[in-house]
Amino acid sequence: MSKKAGGAKRGARQDPEVKVVARNKRAGFDFDIEERLEAGLVLTGSEVKSLRAGNANLADAYARPVQGELVLMNFRIGEYDKAAHFGHAPLRDRKLLVARAQIDKLTSKVERAGYTLIPTQVYFRGGWAKVELALAKGRTHEDRRGAIAERESKREMERAMSHRRR
Repeated sequence: MSKKAGGAKRGARQDPEVKVVARNKRAGFDFDIEERLEAGLVLTGSEVKSLRAGNANLADAYARPVQGELVLMNFRIGEYDKAAHFGHAPLRDRKLLVARAQIDKLTSKVERAGYTLIPTQVYFRGGWAKVELALAKGRTHEDRRGAIAERESKREMERAMSHRRR
């Protein structure tokens, strides 16, 4: 029995290279993230070229179910200059490719009060445009302050433990 090159286990899939295009850095501060999932994006040619150039903004983007499909809204992909009149609208709604069972599960959770679907990052995996969605609950101002205090205390504990080991 021979081993595969690089010591990979039999049956384990190697992920193709991932190129991150845009991240939503505010998502971790403004929301309590409960679950993450990957979805494909339906894009036009000029949108793909613009994304590859890194011309994207996730700041106010969110996803929601519309007529049994998930749609990404307020995701800004800047115009591609070389597309001329074959370009795209920067803020159009974009359909997400997700399995029906996941759409039904997410729809039921989003309809409950306080839950929302936010994109945390957009990237290319194996040449395909993907978006990482997070099922999240919005934080109040007091919750944010509590999270910051918790993070700071955890950092101090780790710092103290690292000094103790020496």
